[in-house]
Amino acid sequence: MNADERRADEWDLAEGEEGPGALPDAPAEEPARGAYHRGPVIMRGPMVPSTTTASHLLSNEGGTDWLHMDPWRVLRIQAEFVDGFGALAELGPAVAVFGSARTPRSDPMYHAACRVARRIAGEGVAVITGGGPGIMEAANFGASQVGGKSVGLGIELPAEPGVNDYVNLGMNFRYFFVRKTMFVKYSSAAIVFPGGFGTLDEAFELLTLVQTHKIARTPVVFFGTSYWGGLMGWLEGEVVESGCISPLDPELFVVTDDEDRAVRIALGGIER
Repeated sequence: MNADERRADEWDLAEGEEGPGALPDAPAEEPARGAYHRGPVIMRGPMVPSTTTASHLLSNEGGTDWLHMDPWRVLRIQAEFVDGFGALAELGPAVAVFGSARTPRSDPMYHAACRVARRIAGEGVAVITGGGPGIMEAANFGASQVGGKSVGLGIELPAEPGVNDYVNLGMNFRYFFVRKTMFVKYSSAAIVFPGGFGTLDEAFELLTLVQTHKIARTPVVFFGTSYWGGLMGWLEGEVVESGCISPLDPELFVVTDDEDRAVRIALGGIER
């Protein structure tokens, strides 16, 4: 049987079973011609949704659980990066000053941080701190005294009052890692005054990035030999001897009590 005869035979069977002119799987009615487009997706008939993307956007949500889910959190993180880049992109050369929020105004280190920052700002270089009290306030005060750029990158913490009064360009962050990115990206050197876990975190993050060649070599000054001496002795002794790190690169950082030297080293990492 050839193809024409086979088709005729199938037609005869269809006529016998379903009636004249009806094939077994023929549609009972004309297909819907309209189509709904959602981006590259095409939907017709029962697949067309009863609501639109715009109606979802403008509707009053029944709950707010989505505010605390990771996809929304990612958008907040992205927004912090965008805001931070936008605020600091045109700052110019800058030096980060780290140190304890608990240092009182009567402490010699408070006054040293103030003098160091004043000299840095006097050279037309911005001073960036964490925006809080203590050493951070001292550095912001010193920079503002000479009309310099006094930057405070604060962090949302229950016990923190917000950025200090001597900041003339400030921003508060939700996330530590976004804040630290801003410190690293927009400062060309760092001076680390005595501080606690936050100061250690910022200092070691910077040293790790330099040591692993994630960023260019950055001058790092630890100010206060009596304060930092124990830490350096432990690193050069116990930590090196146990094989956990290589012998310390003498060019990786400097420990000093000399304000002139600290400023000179910090400014030496800036191209002007």
